[in-house]
Amino acid sequence: MHHTAVLFDLDGVIIDTEWQYSDFWKSIGMADFPNMHDFHERIKGHTLKQIIATYYSENSGRAKEVIDELHDFESKMQFPFIDGVVTFVKALHTEGIPTAIVTSSDQEKMMRLYKQHPNIKELFDHIFTAENTQRSKPAPDCYLHAAQEFGLEAKDCFVFEDSISGLQAGKNSGAIVIGLTTTNAASAIAPLCQCIIQDFKGFSVEQMLNIKRQ
Repeated sequence: MHHTAVLFDLDGVIIDTEWQYSDFWKSIGMADFPNMHDFHERIKGHTLKQIIATYYSENSGRAKEVIDELHDFESKMQFPFIDGVVTFVKALHTEGIPTAIVTSSDQEKMMRLYKQHPNIKELFDHIFTAENTQRSKPAPDCYLHAAQEFGLEAKDCFVFEDSISGLQAGKNSGAIVIGLTTTNAASAIAPLCQCIIQDFKGFSVEQMLNIKRQ
């Protein structure tokens, strides 16, 4: 019996959507913050609520427009799985290792995801969303909370992340962090994780468990 759980971020880890969101937030940044060229990078891993509070607190009218634009954009999005992730998650279950999604996405976005992938709820033991924690990534709260739900400490868990804020959240929690290069270059994420993978093709449960003993 393995005394561990595996906690997955969603976008850029389970579903290949980060490039779509980057395009959306780039356009918002160009329109609203033309002097902030890295706006789309700054908001990665943050909840929509946090983005609005940070950048639109004094412009409620535009805030509502941005929320509406995002929801319209998400209604037309595709949610393809990252290569190999479904096979990997099923292999974890075969080994008796519990799994969870830990995402900054809200329930409204998740409902759209469930329409495209109704089986995703069966793949994971828990799905934690933005509504489950007060502080979003890079604060470690979401991963600490998820570990507690499995009766574990975060240091006993593995975290799969792609964004800088998400990787930092995993590291801050004390978990063993595995970074994906779906959003950032390997050189950028290396200081924040113990292992780097491109996707889940060819990555085994045994390889993951061995990271703990390195």
